[in-house]
Amino acid sequence: MSVEAVGTARRGRGARKALRQTRDVTMLPALKRRLPLTEPMDADQVARIDAASMDILENVGVVFRDAIALADWKRAGADVRGETVHLDRGLVRELIATIPETFTYHARNPANTLPFGKDHSIFVPMTGAPYLRDLDDVRRNPTLDDLANFHKLSHMLPAIHSSAHHIVEPYDHPISQRHLRITYSSMKHSDKTFMGMTTSPKNAEDVIEMAAILFGADFIDSHPVVTGNCNGNSPLVWDETMLGAMRAFCRRNQPVLCSPFVLGGANTPASVAPTVAQLNAEALSALAYTQVIRKGAPAIYGHYLSTVSMKSGAPMAGTPEISLMNFMIGQMARFYGVPWRTSNTLGGAKTFDAQAGYESAMTLNAVLMAGANYIWHSAGWNEAGMHCSMAKFVVDAEMCAMGYRMAQGINWDDFDAALKAVGDVGPGGHYLGHPHTLENFQRAFFMPEMFDNNSIEQWQAEGSFEITERALIRARALLQSYEEPKLDVATDEALRDYIARREREIPAADALNQTY
Repeated sequence: MSVEAVGTARRGRGARKALRQTRDVTMLPALKRRLPLTEPMDADQVARIDAASMDILENVGVVFRDAIALADWKRAGADVRGETVHLDRGLVRELIATIPETFTYHARNPANTLPFGKDHSIFVPMTGAPYLRDLDDVRRNPTLDDLANFHKLSHMLPAIHSSAHHIVEPYDHPISQRHLRITYSSMKHSDKTFMGMTTSPKNAEDVIEMAAILFGADFIDSHPVVTGNCNGNSPLVWDETMLGAMRAFCRRNQPVLCSPFVLGGANTPASVAPTVAQLNAEALSALAYTQVIRKGAPAIYGHYLSTVSMKSGAPMAGTPEISLMNFMIGQMARFYGVPWRTSNTLGGAKTFDAQAGYESAMTLNAVLMAGANYIWHSAGWNEAGMHCSMAKFVVDAEMCAMGYRMAQGINWDDFDAALKAVGDVGPGGHYLGHPHTLENFQRAFFMPEMFDNNSIEQWQAEGSFEITERALIRARALLQSYEEPKLDVATDEALRDYIARREREIPAADALNQTY
């Protein structure tokens, strides 16, 4: 049966088209969490992790492979020995105390501006996939058009709060110029907040200049609009590329994720609590440096977190230790009074199968109960990040919407009215036609679109489609009904002019040079 035949026995093509056109794609507000957090450490254990991390910073030190950063640290009073910086715990505490615990992300559409930090969370799609599984579920190299489609889906999926940046790598454009087209795609196809490339200091500066064109140079100096990510080289190393990109963002008051790249058991000890102690030291060293660059600049305690199979050395997703570490990291971030980032809906499966679903659901529930603020990689991640799946992208977004509903907690607004319905219906009756049900059925219980709960007979009559095909049908329908949130004409022209000028200045043939 063709995809166009889905549901023809009940509604027909015209009805399905009308449903697509009336689907609400309004972005959900930032999640305001109301459930108790999972905090497995007591106060003494939090203090033990803190003390261990501070001992690492003071006695082992962190390598900063960057002459500018080393000079900055010397001026700040750190003990610098060659490339190794030994950080006094008093200096670290003094610096991280100036990081704002909350701030506001400003989008080009003010309706999509987001409060951030403390009990507010946002969902951000995955980035960095070198392959995709496309609308035909074929694994292949992505293009700029594929990237645009993911940005369009990000714009239309209500639980996704950002268009991110290179959700997939566009192979049809030179590496040295790619960041410009990626940033423009993020800006053009969605009016939500977005991320900026930090693949080199100069690339990061280009992102900031493009953000200044979009919002105004004075505006971005006091309003966060774009997020950068700076990955550490665990164990205990920060390199010139990431530190230079960090400076580009911090100097213009734009938030950065300070993210140690943890492969538990490979570049950390093979034990949960010591891994968190090392990760915490790495994150604190970068968070402190953001405040050396610009005191009061927004910064986010970050990490990429996986454990490594002791059989194969491959990174794993959805393991219990990852959940435990997320709980612990959430406690440490709150201990220091800084917002924090985690990764979400990660899958190691090669296709969108049961493994991918189980791994993703395990992680989603853990990061919500851990109280993460910047919930990255929330849609599409599979094969350990090697591909982004169109099908998984839309299902993950619905899973985020379900998690959003759960984390909002219990609604008591209609408690008395619903109890009155119990008396009206009485023993042996049903509630389907009661006024309270008719008024509340659309919001009382989450009704997934991607999960089929019909009888097997109805499922068979509608084509026996499993979730991957249902998700691809949904993705096609969303893209067919997409309406571009138009950029201001003058702003669009200025962005295009900037890209054209920079592409003339950056040699396209210099495809492997990211620092030029």
